[in-house]
Amino acid sequence: MLYKFKSKAAGDVIMLEANGRRVLEVIGKDAGPKGIILPEQMPAAIAALQAAIALEESHDQDADDAPVAGEGLSLRQRAMPFIDMLERNHKAGHEVVWGV
Repeated sequence: MLYKFKSKAAGDVIMLEANGRRVLEVIGKDAGPKGIILPEQMPAAIAALQAAIALEESHDQDADDAPVAGEGLSLRQRAMPFIDMLERNHKAGHEVVWGV
């Protein structure tokens, strides 16, 4: 399954199920097949994602092992297009939806 996030103020953001589910859980949304993020919910969602990114990066710095090549993308890399979408739509006053 893919999550396809759509809005009026930004291009679509598409994520694989595991990544989309993680982002939705971080922002406190049900990771169901359909949903909506209202403009008034976006500042808290952005803050939650930024906090999760900071936490992940602090854990990466604490790790004694060097990063393994090909481990995959960080939460920052996966979430930045979504954060940009939220920021644009909050400013424009539009919701972000998925599964519709």
